[in-house]
Amino acid sequence: MDPISERLRARHPQRIDLSLDRMRALCAALGDPQDRLPPVVHVAGTNGKGSTVSLIRAIAEAAGLRVHAYTSPHLVRFNERIRLAGTLISDDQLNAVLDRIEAAMAETGGEATVFESTTAAAFLAMSETPADLAIIEVGLGGSLDATNVIDRPLLSVITPVDLDHAEFLGDRIEGVAAEKAGILKAGARGVIARQSEAVMAVIERRAAEVHSPLTVMGVDFDAWAERGGLVYQDQERFLDLPAPALSGPHQFDNAGVAVAAALELDLPEAAIAEGLKSVRWPARMQRLTVGPYAEKAQAADAELWLDGGHNPHAGRALARTLAERQARAPRPTALIVAMLANKDAGGFFEALKGIDAQVFTIGFDGAAADPASLAAVAQGRGFGALPTTSVDEALERALALGAGRIVICGSLYLAGEVLGASPETWPV
Repeated sequence: MDPISERLRARHPQRIDLSLDRMRALCAALGDPQDRLPPVVHVAGTNGKGSTVSLIRAIAEAAGLRVHAYTSPHLVRFNERIRLAGTLISDDQLNAVLDRIEAAMAETGGEATVFESTTAAAFLAMSETPADLAIIEVGLGGSLDATNVIDRPLLSVITPVDLDHAEFLGDRIEGVAAEKAGILKAGARGVIARQSEAVMAVIERRAAEVHSPLTVMGVDFDAWAERGGLVYQDQERFLDLPAPALSGPHQFDNAGVAVAAALELDLPEAAIAEGLKSVRWPARMQRLTVGPYAEKAQAADAELWLDGGHNPHAGRALARTLAERQARAPRPTALIVAMLANKDAGGFFEALKGIDAQVFTIGFDGAAADPASLAAVAQGRGFGALPTTSVDEALERALALGAGRIVICGSLYLAGEVLGASPETWPV
């Protein structure tokens, strides 16, 4: 664990409190920095939030804007969560704002969770650093998420909504959608990704209640892959754009939402094209080409990929990506999988059922599912699955079986450990 993470976990309660009372009190003690941010793009959803944030950021930066960004979780270093005008916050800057947050809590007798403290730190640092735009990603849910003390966003974005975090958001899609739709605010346009009918009905109801105009994918605009590029069309324009630099067919939908948001921000087409080409977002179907694991794979003429998706919706996206790659270049496939114990492992493997792959399960530092139990879940969905003790062992076994395409997947925590094994390539 990096020093900043250790500091936060040592001094702050771990209990998640799904209300805004503590966060509003903390922000008030700090002078309400959330009201002093540059124009805000607020992003919620179940999957694709981070990719969409990275796409919007890349486009805005290509247009010459100074852009703040707040995302979670981090992969290797806690500082990844906060970008100030395009640069990761330094340890000195982060510790300084955390000092002020802890002093405010001591003075008022309040408390805050790790995420609340981190969010307040982001708002405080961003409010004191000149920039043209702030892109803020929701951590959990939406309406009661710590980021939702932002009352006047310029734009609200909702990426695809599906079931996840059932212990907090429930197991009904309508309830999850209501939480995500809670970021919609009066007068701020909502850019909405393609959704199921049930989800869209909830979003439309919330938008009507707060008088938030909507721009909806599949209704007001659309985007699709064509001739190696991305085609974007709305009621006013037809754009022939480069394909996004992020791998997987689902990234065309994420890119379409990002383009719609960029157009709402009046960013030029040239910047949109450049941002799509230059965007980077690690651990989202990322090809690993450096580091000890990549070297082992390359020595055996195998591809090695990393994907942090960890729920059924992400599993379906991974399945589509692998099916597309297999259609172009068939290779024996292996999956090295670890997941948090509270995730829907059955739903994840069910989503992958159409993929012919050998599964190797592992653990990681933290509340990971037991590898043997995870292997049993995979076996129950028709996969050959074997528990192993580490990425090294799983990779060696996969290569020994002749796998030519290996995907390490199932958890961003696992992805962070894998990327952390090659510190010379990090941060991005």
